[in-house]
Amino acid sequence: MSVVSTQAPPPRPHGADRPVAVRCRNIVKNYGVGNATVRALRGIDLDVYEGELMMMVGPSGCGKTTLISVIAGVLDRDEGECTVFGKDFSALPSRERTRFRGQTIGFVFQSFNLIPTLTLAENVSVPLLLNGVDRRTAIRKSCDLLATVGLGDRVNNTPNKLSGGQQQRVAIARALVHDPRLIVCDEPTSALDHETGGKVMDILRGVAMGGKRSLIVVTHDNRIFHYADRIAHMDDGVVDRIVTSAKDLYGPDLAAPGGDVARPAHASPHSAGSAPTPGEHT
Repeated sequence: MSVVSTQAPPPRPHGADRPVAVRCRNIVKNYGVGNATVRALRGIDLDVYEGELMMMVGPSGCGKTTLISVIAGVLDRDEGECTVFGKDFSALPSRERTRFRGQTIGFVFQSFNLIPTLTLAENVSVPLLLNGVDRRTAIRKSCDLLATVGLGDRVNNTPNKLSGGQQQRVAIARALVHDPRLIVCDEPTSALDHETGGKVMDILRGVAMGGKRSLIVVTHDNRIFHYADRIAHMDDGVVDRIVTSAKDLYGPDLAAPGGDVARPAHASPHSAGSAPTPGEHT
């Protein structure tokens, strides 16, 4: 049986003075009860910094989606601590939790999740309307953001008039329109061809990373690894490695273009510890 280190993450490297956006310590999540209990997360330790694009990779069923669901406050953890910009979802009353999530987090999904009967501008405006912004202001801001992602001439179209890549750009605009501080993306390029996936990542890297915003991208797509500041590898419900080079995970043959992760000057490498001995998971 393999043993995974239970040490806490080491201190941040000298000069890495950016605040922590997401802090996870010893996160445990179980499904089922009694003999049917399955441990999905086994003591996750992870920091994501402000202004960072963190990718989470690993085999199917290793716990990536469960982890981002805990981070985003849509799934309760069973043990451990998790804060997002200093707030713990589990400590918030239900209404305040919903409000904080709606204001602070944007979601980008693999399947786009656009409403087919609404125009693009109306789709993008949904988070603003949910946050109490009046319709006229919401539509105007949505149109401006659609122009930023290259769809300014399509604001009155419905999603069925768009290609997959264009629909994903609408989904990104919807995730950004309420100016959240954290964007969570679940397989944003898996349904797209290489060129279109690259364009989507260019938008995420270029538009979404403005200011102090942080991104967490769950992916199996090694073609986009070079967009990350750091890559967290998960297996059996633990984070077992955090690297800044794709070749450190899979070797030069499977690394993203150029091998080394394209990391801007402000990005800072950081390693996180992992957790107890792995076993069954989802």
